[in-house]
Amino acid sequence: MIIVNSEKLNQLNSISTNDLYILTDFDGTITKDNSDSSWASIFKNPKVSKEFINECIKIFNHYHKFEIDESLSIAKKNSIMNEWYRKNIETLINFNITEEIINYASNNASIMDFRTGAVKFLETMNSKNIPIIVISAGVGNIIEQFLIKNNCNYPNIYICSNFLEYENGIVKSVRDNNLIHPLNKNEVFLPENIKSKIENRSNILLLGNSVSDIKMAEGNKNVFKLGFLDENIEERLTSFKEHYDIVCTNNTGYDEICNKVKILGQKMKKE
Repeated sequence: MIIVNSEKLNQLNSISTNDLYILTDFDGTITKDNSDSSWASIFKNPKVSKEFINECIKIFNHYHKFEIDESLSIAKKNSIMNEWYRKNIETLINFNITEEIINYASNNASIMDFRTGAVKFLETMNSKNIPIIVISAGVGNIIEQFLIKNNCNYPNIYICSNFLEYENGIVKSVRDNNLIHPLNKNEVFLPENIKSKIENRSNILLLGNSVSDIKMAEGNKNVFKLGFLDENIEERLTSFKEHYDIVCTNNTGYDEICNKVKILGQKMKKE
């Protein structure tokens, strides 16, 4: 863990929990970096065809390199990410992927896995009544079911993500045609019920695993940024240190984070 801005960390530890809420990514942030993402987990179902798997891998291999390329302009990368996520949805529709297949991943512990200490972290944030807003370019249905299965879908957690809609049990669209990808998280419209939970809280702890995740809190002043950097560390470290106050590498666990960020709780027991 690299403390880039110790002054910001001290400020964070001095505020009241009643004046704090959390904005967080999910895949690779709440889950481990080497865990399958909610998208990738779909083709781990033994019922999907080889053709579907090959198409998913082909799409990922083509677009992921652009996602982690910090040298691309925001405008260029935004266009590429939009194209990528449109293709993801089109692929689910074209291969008649079912609700049963979508739900399979969230119920299989060998596919998705929490970061060390994440379960306890979520429990502690609920006990402290600190709202957690998940803004994820992943699959909302899978994220929600994953939290439910692990008894972590607490009332302080609100999920803004790509929720798939079904017709006769088959994927047909994204809810409200609201497609979230890694670079448009600043455009996510928070529902009124979420806004009401945070309207009197002026401090944000932002958790992300890409530089683009800082856009989740764009326009807000009191933001404390913690970034998880587990892929292409040497190439991306400089950029992360420019944008985050704390940088966590090598699958840092939430137990270690909470030992440094005291406002999140006392020393946590490992799961």
